[in-house]
Parts: sequence; C-alpha cells; structure tokens
Amino acid sequence: MFELVEPIATVSFSDTATRAFLELGMRNYWDGYFAGRAAPLGMAPAEVVHAVFYNFADGEVARHIPWVWGKVTPAEAIAVRERGSAAALRERIGDPPGLARLADLATRAALSAPTVGRPLYAGLRALAVPADSVARLWHAATLLREHRGDSHNALLVAHGIGGTEAHVLLALTMGETAEEFGRTHHLPPAQLAAVVDGLRARGLVDAAGRFTDSGRAFRQQIEDRTDELAAAPYDALTADELDELIAGLEPIAAAGFRP
Repeated sequence: MFELVEPIATVSFSDTATRAFLELGMRNYWDGYFAGRAAPLGMAPAEVVHAVFYNFADGEVARHIPWVWGKVTPAEAIAVRERGSAAALRERIGDPPGLARLADLATRAALSAPTVGRPLYAGLRALAVPADSVARLWHAATLLREHRGDSHNALLVAHGIGGTEAHVLLALTMGETAEEFGRTHHLPPAQLAAVVDGLRARGLVDAAGRFTDSGRAFRQQIEDRTDELAAAPYDALTADELDELIAGLEPIAAAGFRP
C-alpha cells in the first residue's frame, strides 16, 4: 500500500503544485513545501514543525518558517496545496471511470485510523474532505502517507535514531554513502562524521561507513514494524474492498509522481 499511496500523495511536491505556491510569493520550492505540509498544524513555529517533520537537519525549517506565514495563512496554504496537488494528479491520470469509488474507499480507510501520537495525521484529519474525486483521492493518499510517517517517526524515537541518522541509514540502504546522499551531503563534514561515528559505535555501520549485518537487520526491523502500524487504516475495508482498491490504484500509482 505504501508503494501505491506514495506516488499519489507526493504529487504535492511536483512542479505543478509548486507553481501554485510560487504564484503566492513563495521564494522557492521549500517555502511551498513547508507552508503546505505544515499548514494543518496551524501557524506553528519552526520548533514545532521541526519536531513533527523529524528528519530535517537543525536550522533547515527555520529558513522557511515563520517567513511563509507572513505571505500566506495556514488556511490559504491548505487550499493552495489541495488545488495544486489535484491539478498535478489530474494531469497524470485525467478522470478515469470508477475514480469516485476508489476515492471513497481510500477515504474511508484514511479516516479510520487512530490519531493518538500522530500529530500530522491528526491535523489532516481535522480538514474537510474534498468533494472533487481527484482531490479526494489525493487527500486520502496524503492522510495514509502521513499516518505511516508519524508511526515511523515514533519508532525512530523509540530506537534512539534521530532524523539525520535515519537519512544516513536510508542512504546506505540505497547503496550510497552519507557524503553522497542528497539529503545529507550538504551538512558540515564534522557534523555528518559525528552522526556516522555514533552509528558505528552502536555496531550499525562498519569502518568504511557501510552497513554491518546487524545494522541492516536493525533498519529492516524498524521498516517491518512501521508497516505493521501502517496497516490499521485498511482494517476499515473488507478483503474484497481492499483488493478492489489495490487493483484500482495500481495504474494510478504507475502514473504518479516520483520525487
């Protein structure tokens, strides 16, 4: 389900959706990213957004928040994000037959999960569900994505893995070093070395900066448990409905956005 939902939800990060924010006076992609994704939290300060988003390096959020709140209100950002994301998804899939049914199934699942301990998901749950089928499908996919993300962050906290450490582990999973990876390569070398040294001290990374066997198993354990926690929304559907949703989402996800 992650592989089916992710390309639909992440149309929010596409050029079409970004342009909608640039037209409001945002300076760049990241202004729109933080304004749109953080808007369900209200006019939250950088410290709160940093805590909820979890995986950004210190200071990255503060380069955009609260600046963006001087250009757009959270309510306006929510509307712009929905409009831009729906346009981006419609560019890719049009309005195929049966879309309303798929959007309804996805929405029923997306609104059924527990909110406790999941702040970003809870913020999204408080928003009105769009009437338009394309926008409703995107909204449901975003809810499901952020529910999984909140669960994943809780597991990282429980296992003592910070946001930068999580990116290093992801880089290694993708066969890259921390120094090569796009989300960490810009960090000061001493800061990045300290993160890798900490993972090495825990036996997760070897002397060459690559996964140890225990490190690989450790990351897989977190991913497996994340999947287990992310399964809750789909309990709202019958087995036949879930099969119907999967079959319907497969061609849509194939046409979706890949960051």
